[in-house]
Amino acid sequence: MGSVRRRQKPREPRLVWRLVLVSASAASELHFSSGSPEETPQLHMRLLPAAALCCLCSALVAMAAQPIQDQLSLTRTVGDAASFSCGGTGGCDYVFWFQKKDTETFRVILGVDSDGSVDSDFNHPQVGDFTAERKQSICELKIKSVKRSHAATYYCSCWNHSENYDEFGSGTKLFVTDEPLVQPVVSVYPAASSAALQDQSFLLCAASDMAPPPVRFSWTRQREGGPLEELPPAGGGQLELRGSGSTAAIRLVDRDALHTYRYLCNVQHEGGTVKAQAGQDVSALPPPTTLPPTTLPPPTLPPPAASAPSQFQVKLLCLLYTLLIVKSLVYCCGLCLISIVRNKTPSTRVKQDG
Repeated sequence: MGSVRRRQKPREPRLVWRLVLVSASAASELHFSSGSPEETPQLHMRLLPAAALCCLCSALVAMAAQPIQDQLSLTRTVGDAASFSCGGTGGCDYVFWFQKKDTETFRVILGVDSDGSVDSDFNHPQVGDFTAERKQSICELKIKSVKRSHAATYYCSCWNHSENYDEFGSGTKLFVTDEPLVQPVVSVYPAASSAALQDQSFLLCAASDMAPPPVRFSWTRQREGGPLEELPPAGGGQLELRGSGSTAAIRLVDRDALHTYRYLCNVQHEGGTVKAQAGQDVSALPPPTTLPPTTLPPPTLPPPAASAPSQFQVKLLCLLYTLLIVKSLVYCCGLCLISIVRNKTPSTRVKQDG
């Protein structure tokens, strides 16, 4: 076996869009290549469509190599057979199967080449209990006789020689027990007051009393008289809370501007998909409030400017001021004369007496 097939440690999954980034980098190098001023624009125009096609093809190949594990869990008793399916592996050069127990790390069980040949040289202690089969875009890991030590979560990964990266599936958990399957009880509730959120609403979907516990949530909505619509995966807009025997999902939804929608929750379980018996209505946004027209106060006119005095008025005022000044002078002179006369009279009387 080659060194590629003898990996002892699981690789960290990388983003599939790495191919797109590599292609975009190559396109930028082509776009800024040197050349004569006459040849460069024509060269750019010829290379850009090819670079765009390269990016598109790389993205499609990367998306096609996305492994899909639809099985959330498998419940088996000791001695039963079990089979784990991994779809979407048509673009994988190599498919690896990993085992992850609750108290242990990832361990490689075996790998399957594109031609179907199996490489089991990974030193797994239970490798003899597993077989694998690959047909077209589906790869299966099989256990002929289940043991209690097989209880774990099994992951498939897609690996390519050219890019040397792993893309992991979501995993399938194997429960080894004699207990029967019990489907969950599903209910939908409002998680917060719509009045406090204005243009959004929180919905809570609770699944309880199921065995085994793994479940997956999906949502649908329907307006009155309209078709049933499937909502895309929430991604970061949904929070899942897991407890003993119950799991809840809180999803943030946008309120429609015109219609009231009824939201329904569907829960995928090993025993089948269970739909909520009753949905939750999310009302439409209230119409925008129109403010009454504001009446502006009448504009205040500035006080009229004082008219300029005429020439006659100016002369009259000058004459009045002159008269007042002359009157003041006459009054002052009179007071001076009176005081002088009073001062001279006693001196003359003294002379006569002498």
